[in-house]
Amino acid sequence: MSSFVETELNNLSKADINREYIIKGVESEDVELKNFLFTLGCYPGENVTVISDFKHNFVISVKDARYSIDLDLAKAIKL
Repeated sequence: MSSFVETELNNLSKADINREYIIKGVESEDVELKNFLFTLGCYPGENVTVISDFKHNFVISVKDARYSIDLDLAKAIKL
């Protein structure tokens, strides 16, 4: 049984805490923002979990690493 959540959420900023999602894509007109997210491992098909959300600063887990991202980055990650 898969632990992944099928979702209709459109981006990571609306994700539930401690639920694992699959990244569908990274959407932004800002090339640097997209490239930064790719360096974190935010590729389509990759698993991502929001560990915490404190005042729109999100701690996420991608590929067994944790990162802190802001609201703009979280909105660019499509689920």
